[in-house]
Amino acid sequence: MNMLTWLVRAKRWAQRPPSEKRVKFVLAIIAGCILLFLIERYFGWPDALTPNRIGRSPKL
Repeated sequence: MNMLTWLVRAKRWAQRPPSEKRVKFVLAIIAGCILLFLIERYFGWPDALTPNRIGRSPKL
């Protein structure tokens, strides 16, 4: 999108801000994503979810 579209969206948001319920919902989603990221960083990626390469082996 171009800058004009973003400015129009910002104007509309300033005139009619989202409800408190929607803001809490978006913050909960962001917090969940951050939590999943931190868990993945702390414990690492599980081996069971790593795909196995099938077919030709890479040339060494």
